[in-house]
Amino acid sequence: MTREPSGEIVVVGGGVIGLTTALVLAERGRRVRVWTRDAVEATTSAVAGALWWPYRIEPVAAARVWALRSLEVYEELAAGAEPAGVRMVEGVQGEVRVDEADAWLAGRVPGLRAATAGEYAGTGLWARLPLIDMPAHLPWLRERFVAAGGVVETRTVSALAEADAPVVVNCTGLAARELVPDPSVRPVRGQLVVVENPGIDTWLVSTDAAGEHAYLFPQPGGLVLGGTSEEDAWSLEPDPATAEAIVRRCSALKPEIAGARVLRHRVGLRPTRPAVRLERDTLPDGRLLVHNYGHGGAGITVAWGCAEEAARLVAG
Repeated sequence: MTREPSGEIVVVGGGVIGLTTALVLAERGRRVRVWTRDAVEATTSAVAGALWWPYRIEPVAAARVWALRSLEVYEELAAGAEPAGVRMVEGVQGEVRVDEADAWLAGRVPGLRAATAGEYAGTGLWARLPLIDMPAHLPWLRERFVAAGGVVETRTVSALAEADAPVVVNCTGLAARELVPDPSVRPVRGQLVVVENPGIDTWLVSTDAAGEHAYLFPQPGGLVLGGTSEEDAWSLEPDPATAEAIVRRCSALKPEIAGARVLRHRVGLRPTRPAVRLERDTLPDGRLLVHNYGHGGAGITVAWGCAEEAARLVAG
């Protein structure tokens, strides 16, 4: 691997975007520190489902390129011996046709086919995709970053200019609304319910005629049920009525879920923006600032592609 010129970089933000970006930079020979307000296990990324699929992200064409590069990395991690928390799992994307998927996947995902009536009561796409266990993946990213010489520091900042390095990379997600400031960054609240898995080993994503979402992801810590997409909602407190509705919608898809013991509730705020901001900028004193934020509900899906592009922007 080509080693880039040395120089210190501060990546602000310790979620999946920040950690992946910092890791890519560190493994290219850069001296990197991550400034994170929260432990990685307490970031928004830790709440995610997290199925590889470009959900609620613009611009679509660029997002698909980033997603396909990330898919390549996740496939390698799933096949490797490292405990990265990545598995390739089969399931159904409801309300997606094979021809729609082929328009951009173009044979990249082997075995794409229409779901059978027994697999899904409606139009659906059967696929084998990465399913990431975030409670395992985030610590793995941190440990690999540290092994590459990186440093993680718990820091709360009120301005990006506080970062004391020649290069600053802004991976602050929703916090970019205040730190940049960028009022176009808005929260889209997602609530999940984790239940004891009654034996389901495939994932499922569905949208009904009213636009209500239901999804279920078999993870090592239980069956993750979702979900919601509440725009401009800031509350991190689980709503009992919302949780009941999530379980009800998922039980309609998989009756064996009804009555499953609830293990925990999760709430996260997706950092949504009209389009991802991935570009070079400067701080008031002229230092290089690279923005990498606004990934909505697809940060995990595009993390590696965006990280590599951010590294190219840092290199100039």
